[in-house]
Amino acid sequence: MPNVIDRSRAEALIREQVVSTIFQDAPKQSVVMQLGRKLPNMTSKQTRIPVLSMLPLAYWVNGDTGYKQTSRQAWENVYLTAGELAVIVPIPEAVLADAEFDILGEVTPRVNEAIGLRVDQAILFGINRPAEWQNDIITVARQAGNNVSGGISYDSLLGENGLFAKVEDAGYTVDGVVAAMGAKASLRGIKDTNGHPLYKSDMQGTTPYALDGAPIYFPENGSFDTSVARMVAGNFKQLVYAIRQDVDVKILDQAVIQDPSTKDIIFNLAQQDMIALRVTFRMGWAMPNPATRMNENRVNVPFAYIDAATAYTDQTVTFTVKDNAESSPNAIAGAAVNVNGSIRLTGTDGTAVFHLRAGEYPYSVKADGYRPQTGTVTVAAAAVPVGAPPLAACCRHPACIQVRGLPCMLILPTIRAPTAAP
Repeated sequence: MPNVIDRSRAEALIREQVVSTIFQDAPKQSVVMQLGRKLPNMTSKQTRIPVLSMLPLAYWVNGDTGYKQTSRQAWENVYLTAGELAVIVPIPEAVLADAEFDILGEVTPRVNEAIGLRVDQAILFGINRPAEWQNDIITVARQAGNNVSGGISYDSLLGENGLFAKVEDAGYTVDGVVAAMGAKASLRGIKDTNGHPLYKSDMQGTTPYALDGAPIYFPENGSFDTSVARMVAGNFKQLVYAIRQDVDVKILDQAVIQDPSTKDIIFNLAQQDMIALRVTFRMGWAMPNPATRMNENRVNVPFAYIDAATAYTDQTVTFTVKDNAESSPNAIAGAAVNVNGSIRLTGTDGTAVFHLRAGEYPYSVKADGYRPQTGTVTVAAAAVPVGAPPLAACCRHPACIQVRGLPCMLILPTIRAPTAAP
């Protein structure tokens, strides 16, 4: 049946005798937008943020006449790209005329709630993430090894290698925790190292849920995906967002509504005496993750999570980076491979390993003394053969572009069969 508020769905509002208020829950807003840092509104589709990517070093001088060494500092751009959320709610004019309440006034806050739900799902878990957005929090934390197994316990939360420790290893203090509503029961059952309950219930008051001074938020908009994680913690001030277009509501009465898949006309508003509520919202977000003294190469991130009861399945994607030697290319160690916001450094064998869910990911590779390379890697939902063909073969590739005479790199992504996240 088409999505429309017809007479049967609005029956409760059309009856002859009704009370003066509608009994309904209050709309729930986005948790991420509450915790993150809001930047000034975007003036275009894309906003550029310069981010510190390399820190200067200081050196001791040997003796009175020793030479003072040089150092350098570098920046790179992180982009916020606006993604769009939209929905159209058709309503027959006769239903509006017969209703005892302002249907449009009742629908609008619920649409706002739906927007908050989608924002949280996309940023936290990557659910229906716009292609223009960077990797979600779970994905970037996974690449950094910031996932904790074993469920919700004192050790997994506050232990030496627990949830908070993962964030602190990146040089940040946890300022917020997000968990599913069902996590409250697990929290009430855990005890500290002395066997005392971590949370003492007060039968005459509410139980304050916090960990080591960081408040815990339990999204009531249905956004938390327990199949991916039990709990997410981090320094949410390192998550920034900006609004390109605030929630915009328009009333349509002359348009036609088409099925997105079949392109068939579902409603002709003018011909069928209907109106439609169209709501649009545009925003972008990013995790700049600047270089710090505890995270100079930006490999770590200020977020961590506790695995779901059954760890989600991903695929191992290995990037092999070599120079362009004609006869026998040599591995390049220390190259920074950035897969849509997740950074790993290549080892001595020239490889960097990522654990990615199905999807298409843009990547860039940078190394001192070499020209940067970019490309896209596609991760399928099923296993694919090992040894995908090179996506970038610099200097011997027709698309190669000379840049300041620097040598270039050969990039070979390979994808192995799916594995469960450890």
